[in-house]
Amino acid sequence: MVRKIKAKLVLRLRAEGFTGRQIAGQGMSRTSVAAVIDAADREGVGWDDVAELEEADVYARLFPGRGEHDSVHAQPDWDGVHRELARVGVTLKLLHGEYVDTCRAAGSTAMGYDRFCKTYQQHVLISGAASRVGHKAGQTVEVDWSGKTMRLTDPVTGEQTRVYLFVGTLPFSRYSFVAPTLDMKQDTWLRAHVAMFDWFGGSVPRIVPDNLKTGVISHPAEGEVVLNDAYRELAAHYSAAVLPGRVKKPKDKASVENTVGNVATWVIASLRDRSFASLPELRAVVYERVAAYNAEPFQKRAGSRLSVFDAEEKPLLRPLPAVPFEISRWVYRRRVQKNGHVVFERNFYSVPYVHIGQAVDLRVTDTTLEVFAADERLTSHLLAPIGVVNDYRTHDSDLPDGPQYRQWDAERAREWAARVGQDTTTVINRIFESVPVDEQGLSAALAVLRLTRRYSAARVEAAAGIALASRVRSPRYAHLRPILETRQDDPGSHDAWSTPGTAAEPAGYVRGADYYAGGTR
Repeated sequence: MVRKIKAKLVLRLRAEGFTGRQIAGQGMSRTSVAAVIDAADREGVGWDDVAELEEADVYARLFPGRGEHDSVHAQPDWDGVHRELARVGVTLKLLHGEYVDTCRAAGSTAMGYDRFCKTYQQHVLISGAASRVGHKAGQTVEVDWSGKTMRLTDPVTGEQTRVYLFVGTLPFSRYSFVAPTLDMKQDTWLRAHVAMFDWFGGSVPRIVPDNLKTGVISHPAEGEVVLNDAYRELAAHYSAAVLPGRVKKPKDKASVENTVGNVATWVIASLRDRSFASLPELRAVVYERVAAYNAEPFQKRAGSRLSVFDAEEKPLLRPLPAVPFEISRWVYRRRVQKNGHVVFERNFYSVPYVHIGQAVDLRVTDTTLEVFAADERLTSHLLAPIGVVNDYRTHDSDLPDGPQYRQWDAERAREWAARVGQDTTTVINRIFESVPVDEQGLSAALAVLRLTRRYSAARVEAAAGIALASRVRSPRYAHLRPILETRQDDPGSHDAWSTPGTAAEPAGYVRGADYYAGGTR
């Protein structure tokens, strides 16, 4: 073909004194060389006239209009084809079919599928756009930890703390997110994902991580990938699936691997001479550098990561859930105690009584504790504050029906005392009268009443009477127990009772006001 003639080379060799036969010996036909020489003589063009021109411009000057022709095929809107290919499920085959239907309706000639594909690739090449054949917009995010780290420096002691960088990239637009963290633990990994989706303003259906243990338990060559529960919950919250890259196959997440390398320059290297004392301070500066990185123009095509993201990918992201994701951890195989509660960090949380003795699983967030039996959620509680121990969190609905399962209060304590006797009731009433709030006397009242579990109700009632006969205004457990242990309540005891018909004298360990006032025993 004449178009393949290197016209500029022919003119240069001719100016250097080469004959037509010698020029043809450089790999061109004698006919093509003769055509260039004839055209140069006809147009009056020499080497000095074209020395500064490009090869294509030289050819166009010698053979104006040659090779140019109008296609007989109707041309689709290639920019529109390019935009449509970014949408989910759209292929060149589908768009070609729609193009053919449009041509038939208009009575024009449609190009075949092969020419359609080649012409689209030529459009991509000329316009400097990225082909849509590889990645789809709003479909995938690739995440990883950067191998390079940063440092926090204590301004007083000079002590340095290592800072790790979490990186997330949308491979379609290469729009990226970077977050500094103090560790690479599971909770940090999950919180970084939440911050990433907030940065994007939406979520995608595919998350492609590495096979790190904070997200993936196992990734066998054959069989299903096993994720840890917390990472699976995060993916479900954002209606996404976790599809880890294959082991030792970094090309499965090439976009984020490339971004990790760029982060070393745009973030770490650019901030190498600055010192940061706190993580929030560093985070704000890192976000600024990442924003600048996203806005940096592409080198080989028009636009930037930010412009492509805003124009083509952001509208296709899934909206964020209305309720923010809560970071949680699981505690497995906790036994429900006989009192219907399960223990977590030295506090007690009620579980429906039918599960007493069974093993349950606990899902703990920053604010709540949920109890599960297999996949069934049994109950939930507000988490006890940090530092609180021996706190009972009990739902009435978790307890069986019946008076024995009622919550203890002053009224219930008085009912129990009434079943023991009048003197015991008096003791309990005086205990509650001696405190400003009934709840403050509940423990002391129950301590007295529980003596009936070791001694008979009649003996406790008798001991209450002896204690009341002394000059102690409000007898407590410490007064009644010595009376019972020394059997002072026994009518046959000489120490407890005088001869028949005489009043009983206080004895034993019952001490009156004179003792506490400093009198003699």
